Amino acid sequence: QVQLVESGGGLVQPGGSLRLSCAASGFTFSSYAMSWYRQAPGKERDMVAGISSTGGGTSYADSVKGRFTISRDNRKNTVSLQMNSLKPEDTAVYYCRAVRSGSAYWGQGTQVTVSS
Repeated sequence: QVQLVESGGGLVQPGGSLRLSCAASGFTFSSYAMSWYRQAPGKERDMVAGISSTGGGTSYADSVKGRFTISRDNRKNTVSLQMNSLKPEDTAVYYCRAVRSGSAYWGQGTQVTVSS
């Protein structure tokens, strides 16, 4: 069955870094665009970063541009999010999403907390 399993979340101080990973299985990973979303308590789930199926195109929310980098490895069926210069406002549950016309899958999420 389809699985997206996020890992790498945790507690980090402001200014610190974390690297999130998402391991995919059960579908043709290289055919899907991948995204990272986040949802803070009481707020909507918003897209943070996206990457095309080949990895040739990326996009970022304005709030994370220059701090976050999305990447993928189609041989290992993984997508990653390198997060630098973290701020308290980056605190949220981070979700991995796979999408192709007519199909979309979500992971279960991983908590990121930025606090001193």
